[in-house]
Amino acid sequence: MNRFVKGIILLSVAAFFAECLEFVINMILARELGEHGMGLYMSVLPSIFLVVVIASLELPVSISKFIAESNPKLHESMLKHAFRMTALCTAFSTAAAAVILPFIPIFDSYHPFIRGLVIGMIPTVAFTSIARGYFMGVQQMGKIATANALKKIFQLIGLFLFFQWYSFEIDTSVLISVFVLVASEVVVFVYLYSQFILVRRAAAKGQHVHLRRSDVLKRLLTVSIPTTGMRVFHAVTNAVEPFLVKGTLIAAGVSKTGAVDQFGMLSGVAMSIGFFPAFIAHSLMVVMIPSISESYAYRQYDRVIKRIKQAIFITLLYGIPSVMVMYHFAEPLTHLFFDSVKAAFYLKLLWPYFLFHFFVMPFQACLIGMGLVKDAFYHNVWASAISFLMMYILGSMEELQMTGVILAMNTGMLLLTALHYVTICKELGVTLMLTNKTGSPRIESR
Repeated sequence: MNRFVKGIILLSVAAFFAECLEFVINMILARELGEHGMGLYMSVLPSIFLVVVIASLELPVSISKFIAESNPKLHESMLKHAFRMTALCTAFSTAAAAVILPFIPIFDSYHPFIRGLVIGMIPTVAFTSIARGYFMGVQQMGKIATANALKKIFQLIGLFLFFQWYSFEIDTSVLISVFVLVASEVVVFVYLYSQFILVRRAAAKGQHVHLRRSDVLKRLLTVSIPTTGMRVFHAVTNAVEPFLVKGTLIAAGVSKTGAVDQFGMLSGVAMSIGFFPAFIAHSLMVVMIPSISESYAYRQYDRVIKRIKQAIFITLLYGIPSVMVMYHFAEPLTHLFFDSVKAAFYLKLLWPYFLFHFFVMPFQACLIGMGLVKDAFYHNVWASAISFLMMYILGSMEELQMTGVILAMNTGMLLLTALHYVTICKELGVTLMLTNKTGSPRIESR
């Protein structure tokens, strides 16, 4: 069994376990926070993830790409430069967040300690990114899988202990939920960094080639900056989306409380169920970035096409049955969270969104591996712009409301998938069926 397939299986099994825990975690949150509290929690999460994305600088992607493409003798020097860059960026990001966050109105309706928790996540996530990127690059997916599982186990135990023995007001319950999330990131940091130190001590005994700081930073930032830009844009749109959806529903005649409750059912229930199978897509993405990077760097285009075909086959294999189960068993699945007819209706409408999302993740990994990060970024911009425009137009119609919002989400995800796939085929010089074009420069160069 080759490393690609073995990595996918290993990550998928661990991710399945983690997603099962995530499912239980969301059930606990739904029952303890209620519809309104769940809406508040899901509304603030995108803003927290935005800070995390900025703090990480997408180093897992850039470091894994560097490691996969380069000689092992270069790794030690690159990691030292990456560590220094991370320390500098973390100091700046933490100071900037401490100054800026108190003035961001998004957090005004939450417990004041949440700002401090978000600031505390910055150095934790930043330095974890180095270890995560290294293990992705050398394709030691077992450590990544273990870290992901540990995070969910700690989060589940923490929430269970707090909410089993004590009862809190909604704002305190949301604070505790965020605290447990931040603490789980610390657990991941401790595990990955301890493993990273052990591995690098063993590797330090070999020969190393010193790299200039400017060369390392150039290679890392060439990937990190556009990838971070893409993730920041995605995080910003996710942070804006709750307020756009709620504002759109209010414009359609829904009360403010009703809008928060509906968004809680959409994001906290329907999206939680729909994204459950995405652990396979995420596993594909993690494994494909170093694999595609290595193959593309050595002009092994036939191997790149093979990986894409494998990703499509795997996605069809689990994606179609997954959305069929969601559609036909929407009521019993959503009743695990709330006894709500609306949540089941939302889940049924969202099946195209989830199916195409499963394709987007491996396609995006392929674009990153091929050095087309800017293209992936532009695709996200166009898809989000059209989705948001349609969301406001359709969602503000009194006869559509949340149905219009979901139709816009489906359209945006379909467009994003198509843009990614067409760009990949164009770059490789193949047809949409991934067959050779006559006279293709890519095919002739093999």
